[in-house]
Amino acid sequence: MAYVLGFGEIDRTQVAIVGGKGANLGELSRIDGVEVPDGFCVTTESYARIVAGAPSIEDRFDELSRLEPDDRAAISVLSAQIRRTIEELAIPDEVAAEIIDAHARLGADGAYAVRSSATAEDLPTASFAGQQDTYLNIVGAAAILEHVSRCFGSLFTERAVTYRLRNGFGHRAIRMAVVVQRMVFPRASGILVTADPVTSDRTIVSIDAGFGLGEALVSGLVNADVYQVRDGTIISRSIATKKLAVEPAPTGGTQVQEIAEERRNEPVLADAEVLRLARLGRRIEAHFGSPQDIEWCLDGDDIRIVQSRPITTLFPIPVAADEDNHVYVSVGHQQMMTDAMKPLGISLWQFTSRGPMRHAGGRLFVDVTKALSSPTTSNGLAEALGKSDPLIGDALRTVIDRDFVRQVPQENSVAAPPAAPAPIETDPDIVTELIAASEASFAALKRDIRTKSGPDLLDFIHTDIKELQRVLFAPRGLQVITAAMDASFWLNDRLREWLGEKNAADRLTQSVPGNVTSEMGLALLDVADAIRPHPDVVAYLRQVEHAGPTRDDFLDKLAEYQGGHEARAAIEGFLDKYGMRCAGEIDITRPRWSESPSTLVPTMLGNIKNFGPGAGRQRFEDGRRDAEQTKEQLLQRLRALPDGEQKADETERMIDRVRMFSGYREYPKYRMVSRYFVYKQALLQEAERLVAAGVLREREDIFYLRFDELSEVVRTRSASAELIDERKDAFRAYQALTPPRVLTSDGETLTGAYRREDLPTGALPGMAVSAGTIEGRARVVSDIAQADLEAGDILVTAYTDPSWTPLFVAIKGLVTEVGGLMTHGAVIAREYGLPAVVGVEHATELIRDGQRIRVNGTDGYVEVLS
Repeated sequence: MAYVLGFGEIDRTQVAIVGGKGANLGELSRIDGVEVPDGFCVTTESYARIVAGAPSIEDRFDELSRLEPDDRAAISVLSAQIRRTIEELAIPDEVAAEIIDAHARLGADGAYAVRSSATAEDLPTASFAGQQDTYLNIVGAAAILEHVSRCFGSLFTERAVTYRLRNGFGHRAIRMAVVVQRMVFPRASGILVTADPVTSDRTIVSIDAGFGLGEALVSGLVNADVYQVRDGTIISRSIATKKLAVEPAPTGGTQVQEIAEERRNEPVLADAEVLRLARLGRRIEAHFGSPQDIEWCLDGDDIRIVQSRPITTLFPIPVAADEDNHVYVSVGHQQMMTDAMKPLGISLWQFTSRGPMRHAGGRLFVDVTKALSSPTTSNGLAEALGKSDPLIGDALRTVIDRDFVRQVPQENSVAAPPAAPAPIETDPDIVTELIAASEASFAALKRDIRTKSGPDLLDFIHTDIKELQRVLFAPRGLQVITAAMDASFWLNDRLREWLGEKNAADRLTQSVPGNVTSEMGLALLDVADAIRPHPDVVAYLRQVEHAGPTRDDFLDKLAEYQGGHEARAAIEGFLDKYGMRCAGEIDITRPRWSESPSTLVPTMLGNIKNFGPGAGRQRFEDGRRDAEQTKEQLLQRLRALPDGEQKADETERMIDRVRMFSGYREYPKYRMVSRYFVYKQALLQEAERLVAAGVLREREDIFYLRFDELSEVVRTRSASAELIDERKDAFRAYQALTPPRVLTSDGETLTGAYRREDLPTGALPGMAVSAGTIEGRARVVSDIAQADLEAGDILVTAYTDPSWTPLFVAIKGLVTEVGGLMTHGAVIAREYGLPAVVGVEHATELIRDGQRIRVNGTDGYVEVLS
C-alpha cells in the first residue's frame, strides 16, 4: 500500500488515490513541452489512516450532513471542531517515513508548496477551487509534515463544507490527498483560461498576469493585466496598476511587498510571452480534451505549469454535423422552463418538435443557422423572436451584425420567408371542432395503449407521436392562435394611435372563455371551497404541508377526518383534469401532480386562508365584467373621433375576435402534456418489469436513457449501468449551469440587452406583458411547493410555466427572469388582470424576499422601493 507517489507514477485516472489536483499534475507532467515543477503526492490512504485514529469523528460527519447550507453558525462551529481534531492527530510512523523519504529525494533543503488535493477537486463537473488550503515556501521535513496535516484538516474548512452541502457531495465520500511540489520563485505568474471567462467564447484564450507569486491574483489583492488571444493574435490587452506583489519570505511562507513606483504600470508580459502562453494553453486543452483553467508562472524565460483544471462553468456546445458556424436559440426561454432536462425528456421533445432541435447541458435549442443565412429571413427572425423576447431579438441582431453566419445572396436563398396562415372567420365552432378532434384522439390513445408492452409499447408510442404532431400542429389550430395574436397586436397599435392607450388588449383579454390554464387556477379555488368547511381536514393538511413530498399518501388518510371524503373527492376531481401538470412539464420525467399531490397542498391552504367561498367564479366574473366595461368605454371614445363609427366597428370586431380565439392558445400544450403523462405511466410500468427482470436497478433509470436507447434496452433486455450512472452525474452538473438565450458554435453566450433610455433611475428593465402598475411585497419563490403567499403579494421567480397558474389567483403582480409576450405566464397574467413584467435579468437576485417593489406592467420595468 503506497502512502506516497511521485508525479511520474500518476496520471488522470488516479483521482481516487491522489485527488483531482494531484491527478492533473501527474497527467500534465506527461505532456511533451509542458514543464511541471517536480513533486509527489501523499495519497488518500494516508488520510484514511490518520482519520481512523479518531473514531468519534464519524458521529460528527453525521451531524454535519444534517445541517443546512445556510446555517453558517452551526457549520462554523462543527467544521472547526473536526478540522482541529484531524490536525492534532499524529501522522502514523510508516506514513511519515514515506513522506520524509520522498522529500529527501527531491532535496531536503529546498522550499516547497504543500497543496490540498481532494477527490472531488478539479474535476470536469466540480472545481472546488479555493475550498481547501495551500501553503507556499515551506522549508524542512518537520514543516512539511505539519502542513500535510493542515491540508488534511482543510477538507473541513467552513467554505469547503458549505460547498459540499450545496452541491450534494457527502463528507464521507470525499477524501483528501496532499501535493508536495518544488517551489518556483517566479518574476510573474497568473491564470490562463482557454475560453473567454465572460462570454464563454472558446476561440479566445484569456490570460491574467501579475508580478511575483500567483497568490496576489487568486486572493484578489491586486488587479491583473489581462491579455486576450484569438488565432495567434493578441486582440486586446488591459494593463493594470499593480501596487503589490506576494513574494517568498526569507524565513518561509510568503509576504506582501510593494512594487516600485516605476514598475507599477509596466506590462507584466511581453507580446511574445503572451503568445507562448496561449499556444501552451491550447496544447494542454487539446491533451485534456476540454477547455482548461491553468495556473502558470514565469521562471526566468521558462514557463512552468503548476495546475490545470477543467472549466466547469462553461455551457456546453450542441453537436453539429459540420464545421460551419451555427447559432442556437434556447427552447427553455420560449417554454418558460430553463431547468436541466433528463435524456428521456429531451429526446421525446425532439421527436415531438418539427424544428431543428439540438441539445446541450441538459437543455434544448433550435438551430436557427439556416434562417440567419438568408437576408430575406434573418432580420425577420430577429424581429419575430424579439417581439416575444426582446433579449433574444437583440442577441440575434448582434450575431447578424457580426456576419457570424455567412449569408447566401437573396436570389439563391435557401430559406424563403414562412407563409402566414390564411385568415379565418370569427367563428366559435372552429375552436369547438378543434378541441373535439383533439379529445377524440386522446381518448383513442388511452384506450389503445393499455394492451401494449415490451417492444410493442415503444413502437406504439413512437407511432403515436406522429398523431400528437398532427393534433399539435394542425393548420386550423395555428390559424386560430395567429388570429388571436394578430388581433391583439392590431388593438394595441390602433388604440395607441387613436386614443393614446398603451397595451389596451391586456384588459380586453381578461376572463376569456375556454382558457384551460386559467380555468385550472380558478378550479383550485373551488377545491378550497370544498375543504374550508372542515377544520379537521384543514389541520391535517397543515401537517402534510410541513411533511412535504414524503406525505404523498395523504389522500388515503383523509377518510379518517370529518369531511375527508368530500375533500378527497374535490382534490381527485381536480387531479383527474389537471393532474398531468407540474413544474417543468415539458420534461416527461418530472413528477406530475397526480404522482406528487402534496405539491399542491400549500397552494390549497393559501386559497383557504386568503379567499372566501365562490372566489373562483367571482374572480372570473369580475374579469369578464371589467373587460366588457373597458370595451364599451373604448368604443364610446372612438365614436367621438373623426370617422369614429368606422373605427369603433373595426375595433369591436377585433375585440370579439381576440376574446373568441385567445383561450385556445393554452389548449394544444395542455393536451400534449396529457399525452406525455399517458406515455410516462406506460413506460414506468415497463420499467418495473425491467427492474423485476434484473435489467435495471430502479425504474427511474429509464429517465437517463434516450427514447431510442430505451427501445433497445426493452428489445435486448440489457442495459449499461455505467452509462446510466454517467448520465446521472452529468445531469447533476447540468443543474448548476445557467442556459443562455442565444449560443454560438464558438461557445459564446449572448444574453442581449434592452438598450432603453426611458427608465427611472435604478429601475430594472424588462418586457411589459400585462398592463397596470402595482406596489406590494415581493415574494421571491423558487419552488411552487414552498410558496407562502398572502393576498396582495407580488410573485418574483425565474419562470412560470402553466403549473404556476394556481399561485396567480393570490397575487397582485408578477415578475419573472424569463418570458415573452405570448409565453404562458404573460397570457395568464393578462387574463387575471395582473400587472406583469417578464425577462427581468437576475430578478431573483436583485430583488430580496420581503422588499417592497413597484411593477409597471405598462412600460416594462420594476422599481425596488424599500
